[in-house]
Amino acid sequence: MPDDEGPIERIGDLEVRRTSGDIQKHADLSTRSKARKQALDILFEADLMGTDPLEVLAARPSVFINPVRPFAADLVRGVAATQAGLDSVLADCLSEGWTLDRMPRVDRILARLGTFEILHTDTPNPAVISEAIELSEEFSTDDSAPFLNGLLSAVISHGPARVEDLPSDDAIPSSSLEPHEDCEQSLNEGDDVEAIPSGADSALSPAEADNGDATSGNAGDLENSANSVDLTGGEHSTSEDYELDTDLHKTDATGD
Repeated sequence: MPDDEGPIERIGDLEVRRTSGDIQKHADLSTRSKARKQALDILFEADLMGTDPLEVLAARPSVFINPVRPFAADLVRGVAATQAGLDSVLADCLSEGWTLDRMPRVDRILARLGTFEILHTDTPNPAVISEAIELSEEFSTDDSAPFLNGLLSAVISHGPARVEDLPSDDAIPSSSLEPHEDCEQSLNEGDDVEAIPSGADSALSPAEADNGDATSGNAGDLENSANSVDLTGGEHSTSEDYELDTDLHKTDATGD
C-alpha cells in the first residue's frame, strides 16, 4: 500500500481508506465521543491561549503519549477553517442582546463544534445535540445543557443547508455558511424547536439560559471564563503543559 494513500480502516464489513482531511464514518460511537473530547480540549486550549488551533493540534503528538484521534483532528481542522462562518450562523441564532462573547468558553466551543457537525458532516442532528449536552454537563455550567440544546436546535431549524463533504484543502469559504434569514428570529419569538432529552428539560433560548459569570472569551483566567470546568495541576502557563482534563488523554492502549 503506498504511504500517501493512508491506512485502511474496517467499518463493519467494509474497508475504508482514510485520506487527510476527510470526515469519515466511524462505526464505534464511543470512539467518536472520545474524539469530540479531544477536539474540545484542543480548541479550548487554543482559545484560552490565543493560539492557532492547528498549532495546538500539531504539537499534541509530541506532548501526549496517546495520539490525536483522526476524527478529533478532522473536527479541529474543520472548525478552524470555518470559524468565521460558524460564528455568523450562531450569532444570528442567538436571542437579541445575547452574543458569543457572553457565553462561557466551553459553551462557545461546543456550539462551534456542534454547528460544524450539523453543517459539514453526516452525523445525525439528534446525536450532535446529545453529545454537546453530555460534554457541557461534564465540563461546563448547570445551565449549559438547555442553552446548547436551544441554540443548536435553532441552527438545525434555520441554519444553512448541510454541506456533505469537507473540501480536500480543508478550506470552506465563509460565504458557503451564509445564515438563513429566518435564523435572525430569536427562540423567544415563537420558534418551534424540538427539545432533545439528555439532561435538559426543555429547549431554551440562549437569552433564557443564565450562564453565570461568562466572560468575553479573551485568553485569561479559566475560573472567570468557564465556571465549573475542572483543571488538573493548577496554573498552566504554556500550551505544552495545559490540559482541560487529564482524563481526556488517559485512553486505553487499543485507541478506542
